Amino acid sequence: MRTLLNLVWVVLAGFWLFLGYVAAGVLLCIPIITIPWAVASFRIGVYALWPFGRTVVDKGTAGVGSLLGNVIWVLLAGIWLAIAHVVTGIALCITVIGIPFGIANFKLIPVSLMPLGKQIVRVGATRRPLIG
Repeated sequence: MRTLLNLVWVVLAGFWLFLGYVAAGVLLCIPIITIPWAVASFRIGVYALWPFGRTVVDKGTAGVGSLLGNVIWVLLAGIWLAIAHVVTGIALCITVIGIPFGIANFKLIPVSLMPLGKQIVRVGATRRPLIG
């Protein structure tokens, strides 16, 4: 069932959101100092491409550095990616079939705003990261 949901997701929203994250990551690679945020963008982009069956959990080792990094992230790219999730989520919620996908889009907003200090894991796993 998750595979079917992911396939429909890719067609309706996932591919375009993935491209947005990749574009943000490429732009953040231009100045060398923002490469850590680019890596986070690529990591979330893969999650946005195939979200069902995975979830985001807090890293136990995240500290003040992650908080400060997230503030910079919001200013550089996070706000625009969050707006893309809101717009896409509202558009998907217009139809009954799109409501679960719209809700999935809204669930991606917190990680699009604060990606540092987070880990993407399979549903049911507690600390086995898939990416990064």
